[in-house]
Parts: sequence; C-alpha cells; structure tokens
Amino acid sequence: MSENEPDSGQAPDVIQGQTPAPGAPVHPILEFSDADLAAMLKRAVRLTAALGVGISLVLALAMGWQTGMLFAVGAALSVGSIYEWARLIRLITAKMDALNAPDSPGQTSGSRSGLRTGVVVTLFLLRLAIFAGVIYGSLKCFHGSPIALLCGLSLALAGLVWEALKVLRE
Repeated sequence: MSENEPDSGQAPDVIQGQTPAPGAPVHPILEFSDADLAAMLKRAVRLTAALGVGISLVLALAMGWQTGMLFAVGAALSVGSIYEWARLIRLITAKMDALNAPDSPGQTSGSRSGLRTGVVVTLFLLRLAIFAGVIYGSLKCFHGSPIALLCGLSLALAGLVWEALKVLRE
C-alpha cells in the first residue's frame, strides 16, 4: 500500500476473511469450546454456592435468621438456575452438532432427539413453576427482608459475570 492510498482501518497483517498471521495475538473467546463453557459453568456454580452460604450466614447473624434464610433460598435457586441453563445449552449445542454432522446410514435423524428436546423443555418449565412456588412459600413462611431473596436470586448473575470476566481477562 502506498502513502497516497487511504487506510482501510484493518491491521496490516490481518485481511478480512483470513486467519491472523502466526504469532499474532488471538482473543481467548475465539478458542472457547463446549468443554470450556461446561468448566466455566461448574466454576460459577461453586462460586455461587460458596457466596450463598457465606453471605447467608453473615445476614443471619447481622439481620436475623429469617433474612439469612431468604437469601439462602435465593442462592439455592440461583444454583439451580445455572444447572438448568447449562442443560439447555448442552441440548442446543448437541442439536447444532447434529445438524452440522452428516447422517450415518441406517439412522433416522430427529426422532429420538425430538423426544429429548420435549423432555428437557418440559422439565425446564416445570422447574420454573417449582421455583416460583418456592419463592412464594419462602416469602410467606420467613418474614425476613424480601430484598435478601432478590439479592440471592441475582447471585447467579454475579457468579456468571465474574467467570465471564475471568475468561475475557485470560
């Protein structure tokens, strides 16, 4: 490129549609696999559970056992939510892998996986209804701060954001 030609805004060693040159920095999110996602979700579950136990004990000592229990219920639902989302993600990636893979002879594609999809989606919706019942029951039984329950419910988001930031930082 001569000095009179306008700059296209791209790095000189990377051309659109081509892979970067050897030795060029590659962002870790580009190499993120299904196994990496599963490991990240497991770490998020452990982090959410540990934070839930620790914070609920502190709240129980500082504000009363009812508030600590409401936070613990919210944290337990957060852990369950991460498990459910992980199951849905596995189902979606398995579907995408099945669509991208050629059919092997003698197998009918879709008959068994359709049943599995229905079961997973039904269980997901059933667990959402159970979670709603647990939230309602805990608010009726424990007369603590409902804000503690909301904070416990948001603990999954905090754990997932923390793990995502760790992945992006690497």
